[in-house]
Amino acid sequence: MTHNHLDQWLAEEKAVMERLAAGPGPGVARMDQIAGMSGLELMQGVLDGTLPYASIARTLDFLMVAVGKGYATFQGTPGPQLLNPMGTVHGGWFATLLDSALGCAIHTLMPAGRAYTTAELGVNLVRAITPKVPRVRAEGKVIHCGRQLATAEARLVGPDGTLYAHATTTCLVFDLPTA
Repeated sequence: MTHNHLDQWLAEEKAVMERLAAGPGPGVARMDQIAGMSGLELMQGVLDGTLPYASIARTLDFLMVAVGKGYATFQGTPGPQLLNPMGTVHGGWFATLLDSALGCAIHTLMPAGRAYTTAELGVNLVRAITPKVPRVRAEGKVIHCGRQLATAEARLVGPDGTLYAHATTTCLVFDLPTA
């Protein structure tokens, strides 16, 4: 069962990497590229490679592999460059991966002209990750998205279903300034 999930995850990762390699690469989208787009349209543009993806994804070896209304999934490779002095993956990597899934899940519910920023992030690490774990996925889902606040939850799991961490966020929602 584990190999089936891992094989599927690796195939999805390969397809995303091919789309990203054909696109603009890492960076920040220009305002003229995203003007009038909903958050979901923007996230889908990042995933399909028509818009730049976040540079931190390359730095920390993770990428978005799925996005839809109210959810986002990121996949990461816990390699040796991420280890703390105790030989396990640094907790900051857990938090960054989870924060990315949480924030992007909320982003999918933003209408054009609206944005968000993280006000609170809570992360619970429940099991260490070593480089023996081939991949992990952060699966973020929106709990509530209102006019001023949005909340979401995420789980960080391995291909065998092992839970490594879970997290919640509260985000402030606001109007983007007009040019």
